[in-house]
Amino acid sequence: MYIQKAVILDSAAVGRSLMRISHEIIESAEGEKSVCIIGIRRRGVPLARRIAENIRKFSDIDVQVGELDISLYRDDLSETGSQANLNGTDVGFPVEGRTVVLVDDVLYTGRTARAAIEAVIHMGRPSRLRLAVLVDRGHRELPIRADYVGKNVPTSRRELIAVRVPEYDGCCEAAILEEK
Repeated sequence: MYIQKAVILDSAAVGRSLMRISHEIIESAEGEKSVCIIGIRRRGVPLARRIAENIRKFSDIDVQVGELDISLYRDDLSETGSQANLNGTDVGFPVEGRTVVLVDDVLYTGRTARAAIEAVIHMGRPSRLRLAVLVDRGHRELPIRADYVGKNVPTSRRELIAVRVPEYDGCCEAAILEEK
């Protein structure tokens, strides 16, 4: 059981972090017009939509947004049961030759990001693959790092980061939860 220890990003701070990430993506696109954003299900999807909305507002980059279910690409599939729950991948555009920005809520061990990279490469060969996360909490098990980070938060392994989005939770924030 976990109890909330502290709110590390309130709604306004989440908005500012996503805005900063959006501007960093625009700056690194260097005149590219073919950037696409893919949110990792579940909470990466609404974050990806908000980033894409920001990019459209402040640039002439045509941003397409997709949703990625990494269930079949996880390296712990045997631990989660013989049947993975598929929520569906919805990437209705080619990734071949494009800059793909993967968006997730929290970067922890790197295993989710690894699975997402594998899933995207299965769809085609992007020219560049980037990772954007709202919170990087450390404790990597794989050599994965985010290109765009909203906030770095050192945590213990007994803590969790809970990102809450209106679409699923009715509020917008990131909090540290501590094992009780």
